[in-house]
Amino acid sequence: MKKILVINGPNLNMLGLREPALYGAKDFKALQQFIISAAEELSLNIELFQSNHEGAIVDKIQAAYGVFDGILINPAAYTHTSVAILDALKAVALPTVEVHLTDISTREEFRRFSFVSLYAQKTVCGKGFDGYKEGLEFLASL
Repeated sequence: MKKILVINGPNLNMLGLREPALYGAKDFKALQQFIISAAEELSLNIELFQSNHEGAIVDKIQAAYGVFDGILINPAAYTHTSVAILDALKAVALPTVEVHLTDISTREEFRRFSFVSLYAQKTVCGKGFDGYKEGLEFLASL
């Protein structure tokens, strides 16, 4: 059974409260339950991790080496700023899918560039919770 690390970055723990017109009314717990159900359907073993701290995310990615078969990551705001997360992903060299609840290509100019996309084998944007399932499906197919 493949083991996938699912990382959610800053402010995703505030889903349901943070800009519900943009991100929806469902909370972070609902997202976690959705991911767990999707992983069960795909016979994937997953570990969920969320942090608002860049260094903690880097540490978690580094710790994934030799433990996980792939990473599904929503780097959130760090998408647009974190060379450190990009470098950590490149260092562990695990198959990676980047996911975003919204379509970052249609948002503010500063949100349109993703450092993570320079490494990720697939990026899924603008599909809400379903984007996580699509990402897991891709990782399961490898």
